[in-house]
Amino acid sequence: MNPLDWLLEGTFTVAGGQVLVREVVGNLFGLASAVGGMRRQTWAWPVGIVGNVILFTVFVGGVLAKPQAHDLWGQAGRQVFFLAVSVYGWWRWRRARRLNESPGGAISPRWAGAAGRVQMLVFAVAGTVVFYWILKALGSWGPLSDAWILTGSILATYGMARGWTEFWLIWIAVDVVGVPLLLVAGYYPSASMYIVYGGFCLWGFFTWLRVQRQERSREPVETAEAAS
Repeated sequence: MNPLDWLLEGTFTVAGGQVLVREVVGNLFGLASAVGGMRRQTWAWPVGIVGNVILFTVFVGGVLAKPQAHDLWGQAGRQVFFLAVSVYGWWRWRRARRLNESPGGAISPRWAGAAGRVQMLVFAVAGTVVFYWILKALGSWGPLSDAWILTGSILATYGMARGWTEFWLIWIAVDVVGVPLLLVAGYYPSASMYIVYGGFCLWGFFTWLRVQRQERSREPVETAEAAS
């Protein structure tokens, strides 16, 4: 089997079931993107897009004859939304980098503020309800959990693009629901990565929070120097 065939069709056995190699590879791209996001590096976005494309082919395996018995259309659908939001995030971070908005990364972390939090709450409720009915009609397995995972993932990716520190907490809420869903559905590598993501997101949250405080503490000094 050549490397390309191994990536596209290769499998290995976990707990008596077959797991696709590309499910592991796609999640590794996702983890690399998360690392880049924590470091506020623009390359996090294109790396994440590659992972999205790979994972899309995994979660619609009922069409592509994958080993798992359950189609998670919300998981597949979020890869599509990721592509759209990631293009926006890539553009926004590249623009911020050119404008030198942050000395240590592409963007300066900040809180979403009252208005931003209200927007996220409204979308979280409305998105979960709407996606639930859509996913249920499509025959997705575990449509309510899948709907929140899809909604929360869109929110978290958008929040990352805007530089809102809260996006890490949204990812944690997605992971809490995603781990049991993926384990029961037989997506073991993805479930394992969700557990890793949960700990990583907690680390990322405190990292961004520290950077946010550091940059805020420098503002008065920089303002005074500019005035002189």
